[in-house]
Amino acid sequence: MQLANLAPVPELYVSWDSAQKLKMEAAGLASWDLTPRQICDLELLMNGGFFPLKGFLGEDDYESVVETMRLADGTLWPIPITLDVSEEFAKSIELGQDIALRDQEGVILATMTVTDRWTPDKRREAEKVFGADDIAHPAVNYLHHTAGKVYLGGPVTGIQQPVHYDFRARRDTPNELRAFFRKLGWRRIVAFQTRNPLHRAHQELTFRAAREAEANLLIHPVVGMTKPGDVDHFTRVRCYEAVLDKYPAATTHMSLLNLAMRMAGPREALWHGIIRRNHGCTHFIVGRDHAGPGKNSQGDDFYGPYDAQELFLEHQEEIGIEMVPFKQMVYVQEKAQYFPADEVPEGCTVLNISGTELRRRLREGLEIPDWFSFPEVVEELRRRFPPRHKQGFTVFFTGLSGSGKSTIANALMVKLMEMGGRPVTLLDGDVVRKHLSSELGFSKEHRDLNIRRIGFVASEITKNGGIAICAPIAPYAATRRAVREMIEQYGAFVEVHVATSLEECERRDRKGLYKLAREGKIKEFTGISDPYEVPENPELRVDTEGVDVDTCAHQVLLKLEQMGLVAV
Repeated sequence: MQLANLAPVPELYVSWDSAQKLKMEAAGLASWDLTPRQICDLELLMNGGFFPLKGFLGEDDYESVVETMRLADGTLWPIPITLDVSEEFAKSIELGQDIALRDQEGVILATMTVTDRWTPDKRREAEKVFGADDIAHPAVNYLHHTAGKVYLGGPVTGIQQPVHYDFRARRDTPNELRAFFRKLGWRRIVAFQTRNPLHRAHQELTFRAAREAEANLLIHPVVGMTKPGDVDHFTRVRCYEAVLDKYPAATTHMSLLNLAMRMAGPREALWHGIIRRNHGCTHFIVGRDHAGPGKNSQGDDFYGPYDAQELFLEHQEEIGIEMVPFKQMVYVQEKAQYFPADEVPEGCTVLNISGTELRRRLREGLEIPDWFSFPEVVEELRRRFPPRHKQGFTVFFTGLSGSGKSTIANALMVKLMEMGGRPVTLLDGDVVRKHLSSELGFSKEHRDLNIRRIGFVASEITKNGGIAICAPIAPYAATRRAVREMIEQYGAFVEVHVATSLEECERRDRKGLYKLAREGKIKEFTGISDPYEVPENPELRVDTEGVDVDTCAHQVLLKLEQMGLVAV
């Protein structure tokens, strides 16, 4: 008798011949270009990773999942998998119509029959799925500021899987993994979910988990979308590959999972369990604060440390996968080995390095001890994260028109160029308008788009080790946050609020813009007829009233030195 976890799981792909025919027919359909998150979701829908889903959720299933963690038919499913689109696209579609789903290069991956179209209550979705409508949570921020306003639901017909040019030999579909387990005679498999590099504590944890479960080990890292600020998956996979030979090859396998995480804590833990069951696993390691996003707006953790484990235990039988609880492993100096935190011998010295401390040591080029990590992993991380004074970074000035942003930015640019060492680029608001955004107007949408373009260019400069200095008005907090997330993947983002008062800006008014705005000749003018959302926690706030430009620029330079970004 074939074990349930090794039998093939249903996929949504049509045969190769049908796919060629469908591709031709789909060429004439209305098309939706999928976002990176939607591509991750579609891949796992098509290959059975999201079984029993047959497509993006319709409205009844969505409402039921949000409220009860179950599909309308009662099946356990904790995370809404939705196709969010623009209002404009939604209006152009009739119910019952087929649409083509394309990747970002325009390749048709699937078709979908649109059975449902609705405008969701995103505040309720945030509160029910993530526990709070708080944009400090990355998925809530995504929900409100990135996702489309309208959801479409309906069954999906898979034509081809998304193309991955990286680590192809490491990517397995659920059925490929199940076939691999069958071939090797593996019956019990414990999965380890990770979005971080593996250090020695992780190795000890996974060894123990496999021993306790009397199971083989699947290291199953997420290489889709994780939390903003996480180490990129290219670096992480190189780190994993560097330490794979520390594991017994006969009982360990590594496979990459193209999942877009939501960081939804307890609900996400259940979701991860269902996904691993679909990949043929029998056991799953659930961590302390599993898939937690960090702190909320009040500075508290979003979820309790064991909420995920408690919820998983309630449902593990229904999921069909057994939980192995993650024990926090600490290094005991006298014993020169790792122990679970609650089993440390009395009177012994415990050594531990937090993620924050590890980042500090990398940033400052300090030693990372062998007991904490493997030299091969540290070498990869040092390649990706050179000392801070050698990394690219962005200084982002924001403030009202006439506050002095451009003047200080110019002075800072000259000071940084005088120091040398890294190329410096000034992305001034007016200059960008002329060369990058000449076709844009001054509506909220166009101003947002202009700032995002500046952010994109600054992120490319930062990624390549340069210094970008930006000086737009950037009145909206959500857009500034989006730019910060874009840039912090590659280096530091230093927000400088030029806090000159409206009265002083209006008094200076060299271009006569405030006068025209007061007369109603300029619509949606920041500070007059449109709000300026003051940054709550900028890295630096400078006031230009009664202070000369050189002093202001020097304040910024001192801040950069304090952050370790320049060596003065």
